[in-house]
Amino acid sequence: MKEPIATRMFEQNCWRDQPISTALGGLIAIAAAIGVGRFVYTPILPPMIAALGLSKSEAGLIASANFLGYLLGALAAATPTLAGSRRGWLLGALGASALTTAAMGLAQSLAAFLALRFVGGAASAFVLILASTLVLERLAAAGRGGLSALHFAGVGSGIAVSAALVAALLQLGGSWRSLWLASGALAFAALPVAAVLVPPRAAAIPPPGAAADAATDPSFRRLVVAYGLFGFGYIVTATFLVAIVRMTPAIRALEPVIWIVFGLAAAPSVALWTRIAARLGIPAAFAVASVIEAAGVLASVAWPSVAGVFVAAVLVGGTFMGLTALGLIRARALASGDPRRALALMTGAFGLGQIVGPVFAGIVSDRIGSFTVPSLAAAAALLVAAVLARH
Repeated sequence: MKEPIATRMFEQNCWRDQPISTALGGLIAIAAAIGVGRFVYTPILPPMIAALGLSKSEAGLIASANFLGYLLGALAAATPTLAGSRRGWLLGALGASALTTAAMGLAQSLAAFLALRFVGGAASAFVLILASTLVLERLAAAGRGGLSALHFAGVGSGIAVSAALVAALLQLGGSWRSLWLASGALAFAALPVAAVLVPPRAAAIPPPGAAADAATDPSFRRLVVAYGLFGFGYIVTATFLVAIVRMTPAIRALEPVIWIVFGLAAAPSVALWTRIAARLGIPAAFAVASVIEAAGVLASVAWPSVAGVFVAAVLVGGTFMGLTALGLIRARALASGDPRRALALMTGAFGLGQIVGPVFAGIVSDRIGSFTVPSLAAAAALLVAAVLARH
């Protein structure tokens, strides 16, 4: 009798009494699915290009396949027919993300890369939406909304840890295939930890209700467009920053560390930008962060030096997760009832911007030999996003 009683007590009281565990569960989930599963492509891309002779267009296409999966996964996560436990879907998506990440190291063709990154993108969208829905509502119920920054710090933490892993393996002479396999193993290691921290018995997904009304709010519509432009604006640098470093002789030596710097800048950024938002309001904070990010995007191509690339990594890394969190928190505030539809619309717009960005940047780079023009377009998109979010 003791074990069932203990289990019931854990189920009833874990999240009420341990909101930090809730935030840590979210951190670990999105670190594995987003920080590793989604963004480890960036530091692995240069050795893949060197070994396989990929063009920038093909590299961009692989990235966009991931973001197309992300877009469709976001829409699927909001469907009324998605029955069952949010915890079950979350853990299943975490497993799929880890599996597809590892399988990239076994793939033999461009078609296989596209398929795996597509499925991995869908899985990452499920994790972000379901983990954020679970974590934010549990923290709000416990009166500990400030811990949402810990949850969103998972992306930067996952980027930094996986970047360090990739850098270490490259120093040891690891191939691009070993980098994917090791990254997949890292993501798998997060699965049992998330399973412990996520409640053993979560409520079934409620049907979408009043959250759909947010779509008729002009402020929400502007926010969705701004979020899509933000997705386009940051993704060129986030996808090709390490490749830009490798292409530039003066800063090539920074390749092993620049993505770690990007991740370290991202990890505390949500806490910083939520504090700024508490003073300025979310719309103003979103606008300021968009302008700063635009400056970072420009620095990545206009300032080809050690200082310039560090500025780019810090400014883009230090704002993209802040913008992601501010957008989702604002969308949740504009929604009522179950927020999944509002979060999915935001994530879908974000994903659409990300689909266009890498393909556009890859094609233009192949034709003109640099990422300058795509980066200028990305910076312009971020400035427009700042205007839309502010009004």
